[in-house]
Amino acid sequence: MKDHQLKPWQVLDSREVYQAPPYIRIFRQKVRVSDGRVVDDYHQVQFMDFVMVVASTADGHILMERQYKHGIGGETLVVPAGTISPGEDPLAAAQRELLEETGYAAEDWRSVGSFVTHANYGCSKAYLFTAQNARAVTVPKSGDLEDMEILLLRPEELHAAIRDGQVRSLSAAAAIALATHPDLIRCG
Repeated sequence: MKDHQLKPWQVLDSREVYQAPPYIRIFRQKVRVSDGRVVDDYHQVQFMDFVMVVASTADGHILMERQYKHGIGGETLVVPAGTISPGEDPLAAAQRELLEETGYAAEDWRSVGSFVTHANYGCSKAYLFTAQNARAVTVPKSGDLEDMEILLLRPEELHAAIRDGQVRSLSAAAAIALATHPDLIRCG
């Protein structure tokens, strides 16, 4: 399948042109692409890395959140998620986010993998996890700008919600698809 060696691009110069710490940084780069051409204004975008959790209860319900998301401009169903603090282990961040946003905790965790969110611009890395046998242990205390409703959906209800357009975020849909199809799970 691999006919030839792909060459990485060479960064000749990189200058930060915008920042709003800790949320976003944008760099304008001068790069030499694999065929030798030079592009003077290629942009790299950096957001904070984040975790996403597809949590299920002992009776097989999947924990979802109904939230208003300003980037979408409306309500959507999402999985518990949040940014990783500097120096924080992704699994610890996932466990913290599940507890803060939903009040649920779980003992049985599995990595579904990590993925760069935008192949051309970089942006951030998403770390996906499943949490089985989740149970309510406290009142949610997100502390964020989030106003949410916690839902427990049977897998068929969640799949119907995706088909009906209630899951409007690609990252949430991808996390659910990967978590509910173990044959797609990879490590790393």
